[in-house]
Amino acid sequence: MGDDREYAWQDAALAVLGLFLPVACVGCGTPDRALCRACRTVLDTQGRRVRLVAGVRLDAAFEYEGLVRTLLLELKLRGRVDLARPLGSRFGALVRAALAEAPPGVVLLRVPPSRRGARRRGFDPVGLLLAGGGVRPPRSLRRVRSPDRGAERESGSGQKERSAVERVAATVGTLRAVGVAGRDVVILDDVVTTGVTMAEAVRAVHAAGGRVVRCVTVASVDG
Repeated sequence: MGDDREYAWQDAALAVLGLFLPVACVGCGTPDRALCRACRTVLDTQGRRVRLVAGVRLDAAFEYEGLVRTLLLELKLRGRVDLARPLGSRFGALVRAALAEAPPGVVLLRVPPSRRGARRRGFDPVGLLLAGGGVRPPRSLRRVRSPDRGAERESGSGQKERSAVERVAATVGTLRAVGVAGRDVVILDDVVTTGVTMAEAVRAVHAAGGRVVRCVTVASVDG
């Protein structure tokens, strides 16, 4: 009952706001809603994902498909920051659960965005998603260098066309962790696909003397 009243007030407020700032639901095109109530319900029914990356359990709030994929692309590529809360609520809950299960004094670290992506967007998607989920801003791993793109320049192929060995070779040594010696760490990112970048984050923490107890992401690609 309480949720129904909350949604009713939100819908009324958004209807008034839509008179001045027209928007359409990203999921179905319903006017005056960034994400309509029906699509919020669909989002709530989307499956979670658990997998292993570099021997560490990774909890993903969603599988990276359908509506979730659309919402994340709209957020990251088109600056739809109004979508951070619908995605961030479940992400934040998983992060809080990971912190509660970890030993006291656990360190929260996030995989940094690429320099190119940070310049293009002008905002931090992971930070927004965590704020939408009520989680404090985490520390960041340091990017020592960008992944080697020499092979792409020479062959004209992208990351998807690389072999698994080539992807790993291009990513190893790109991240560094600081201040985690003897500490337990939870690592965060937005989307995990092959798991190569997250594995590099785990390696960086281990190299700095820390222990990764959990990885948490907004979404994970199945398979």
